[in-house]
Amino acid sequence: MGNKRYACIGLYNPKSPENVGSVMRAAGCYGVASVFYTGKRYERARDFVTDTKKIHQDIPLIGIEDLKQILPLGCTPVAVELVEGARALPEYTHPDRALYIFGPEDGSLDQEIRDWCEDVVYIPTEGCMNLAATVNVVLYDRMAKGNNTRSGAQFGRDKVTEPTPAARAAIDADSGNS
Repeated sequence: MGNKRYACIGLYNPKSPENVGSVMRAAGCYGVASVFYTGKRYERARDFVTDTKKIHQDIPLIGIEDLKQILPLGCTPVAVELVEGARALPEYTHPDRALYIFGPEDGSLDQEIRDWCEDVVYIPTEGCMNLAATVNVVLYDRMAKGNNTRSGAQFGRDKVTEPTPAARAAIDADSGNS
């Protein structure tokens, strides 16, 4: 049995169903195992979710009381928050098994959650990003650093696929390379 690497997402009291839908889409794109959320705001608005790819049929979206209750065995909790003492994402080495925890669109993660997390990272930007954009950047960074995870080479490489010949021809035609 090989080294199992995976990522889960924890959303702390998300506000916007549109953002949760976009987070689910990112989860599908980057091979996330599951998505958890706390709070009641999303539950009140979830009928308006924008999960157009129906990712929730493949990746569980689970409402829970406390994100600390669901940490998988051997998984590292990582808070994503712009706070003093956080590590910049470009310099961060991702754990093999991570639970990335994101704060709400209109607030921050509680200090208790940040203290519980083994790592706290931030995305260096000139302004604030929305929840879905932040999730996409963190998951892309994890995938892009495939040879720079704590256990070494090949993380995520089995998930990346080359375009089919027909898709490649369409890409080349659009870019004028045909």
